[in-house]
Amino acid sequence: MDLNQIQQAIANLPEAEYKRLTEWITEHDFARWDKQIEQDLESGRLDPLLKELKQEIREGRTTLL
Repeated sequence: MDLNQIQQAIANLPEAEYKRLTEWITEHDFARWDKQIEQDLESGRLDPLLKELKQEIREGRTTLL
């Protein structure tokens, strides 16, 4: 099945099924995002941002939530 066929199938879903699909896609997307953040943290890719944030907190330019 190609993307056009998938899009057509989605467009023809009944409302309840469309809602279930969008909920699933949202959850799936969040899970992928969480996995990417974990990988970035483990690899040290976010270290410069974390260092900058800690500096801003020390300087009082940012407050913790």
